[in-house]
Order: sequence, then structure tokens, then C-alpha cells
Amino acid sequence: MTSMASTLGLRALIERSSGPLILPGAPNALTARVVEQSGFEALYVSGAGVTNSYLGVPDLGLLSVTELVSHVAAMAEAVSIPLVVDADTGFGNALNVQRTVRQLERAGAAAIQIEDQVSPKKCGHFAGKDVVSREEMVGKIKAAVDARLDPEMLVIARTDALATEGLEAACERAAAYSEAGADILFVEAPRTLEQMAYVVRTVPGIHMANMVEGGLTPLTTRQELGELGFSIALYANAAMRGAVAGARRVMEHLLTHGDTKEAADLMITWADRQELVRKPEFDELDRRYAADLVGQEASA
Repeated sequence: MTSMASTLGLRALIERSSGPLILPGAPNALTARVVEQSGFEALYVSGAGVTNSYLGVPDLGLLSVTELVSHVAAMAEAVSIPLVVDADTGFGNALNVQRTVRQLERAGAAAIQIEDQVSPKKCGHFAGKDVVSREEMVGKIKAAVDARLDPEMLVIARTDALATEGLEAACERAAAYSEAGADILFVEAPRTLEQMAYVVRTVPGIHMANMVEGGLTPLTTRQELGELGFSIALYANAAMRGAVAGARRVMEHLLTHGDTKEAADLMITWADRQELVRKPEFDELDRRYAADLVGQEASA
């Protein structure tokens, strides 16, 4: 289960950060290890990333809550930094949202994001999105808030209404979700810096900006996001996309040369790989328990 230290730590990270908290995304436990090892203090479990990497399909609402929970549990065990979890639409109505929140919190989520798209949802930067009524989403946010076991576990409310109802409606929704109890607000896919500034200026609260390379929102520096008033800068799939680019280079080399003798500079070393997955720690545990077993047998 998520520890109180983890949830309190996330809130403190957001509050004390000198600029927006950078939140890299990770689709699996190995990438989560890379994020933590790189020095980041929190990470984002990307629904799109898990869907792409685990199922090999687009972000079109095809991931199940059971699959997401299993990934979150593995990632929470692999790292000690807080996990912010993308729970899509909550996998159903308000009652489903409650079950989703409880499962994800028990698995290790320090924050859970719910969005107001209709189900099945689509990536926030895809065309053809639609949203549920504001009233339905308010009910989902209230259900999420009531369901959490730790009152410090953060609820993130995302709205995709800008694409379908316009900027003013998206801001009205964000304000309503905040009033319903959401701790962090996420207006998805603004297309200009002016729209981004308007959201933060119009709706009081903690705001998250989603930096999608090739997406609809202009890529903005951390300093610029801070000046606009954002508290969190999300890079949901940068690590995954970088990993795919690296894997392609290795595969191209192998296809061209028929071996990997000259491809060492394209991969992490054997030792680095074992260090990343904590093999020395597991070796030490193995020795400890083996010693205990020998001691027990000797005294028998």
C-alpha cells in the first residue's frame, strides 16, 4: 500500500519545487528504475505508455484496470519515489472510479488522475474526442476523493473539454472539479501559450502541463512554464520514445552486421544493467538467507 511518507512526500515536492516539478513518465518497472536512478523525485505511470509497451496498441482505452494495477504494483515495488498514476476515465462510472482508486492506492499510487472523456477514451492529442457531462465528472471526482484510504493521496482531475467545448467551458469544468475536491487540475491540449496562461489565471489551483513532443501543446521550457503559473511539467512518454529509438538503432546494427560486436556504444553495459535491476542487493539477500539456513542446519 502507498505509505503516508510517499503521499506526503509528493505534496511536499510540489510545494517546495523552485520551478514546476518535472514528472517523467514510465511504462514499466525497468523504466521507473531509470527515472529514479536519473535523479527525478517522482514519476508518472502513463496509461498511453503502458498501453503502447504492454499491448503494442494505440492509446484508445484498450487497457484494463487489472492490467494497470499490476503494472503499478510492480513499479511501486521497484522504486521508492512517488507514483502519479494515469487512470484514464476511471474505468467506468463513479462506482467503478471508487474501486479503481482503492485498487491503485493499494498498489502504490501516491496520486491518481481521472479524466472526463467518454469511454473508451482516446489520447488527449488525438482527434475525435468527446467528454461526459460536467455533472457526471463532478460525481466521479467526489467518488475518487471519498474512496481514497489516505487523505493525503492526491486526486488529479483532467478535462479534455477544450477540444470539444472551447477554452471557457474547459476552465469552468476545471473550477467545478476543484470544488468537488480535486487536488490538481489538468486542462489537456491547449494549443497556445495564451491559452495556457488563461487557464492558470482563470482557475485557482495547482495546474499540470503536459509536454507532448509532436502534440498539440507548444513545448515550453521549465522556466517558461513556471512563469505561466504551472506547478507540474509532465513528460509522459519521453523515456519510452527514447528507448524505442535506441532499440531501433541496435536492431539496425544487428540486421546490417549480423552481430553486436561493434554495438557496445549503443547499449548499456552488462554491469550497468545488473546494477539497474539491483542484482547486488539480491545477491546480498541470497547470501544472508543462505547463511541463516546453514546456521539452522548446524544447530539441528
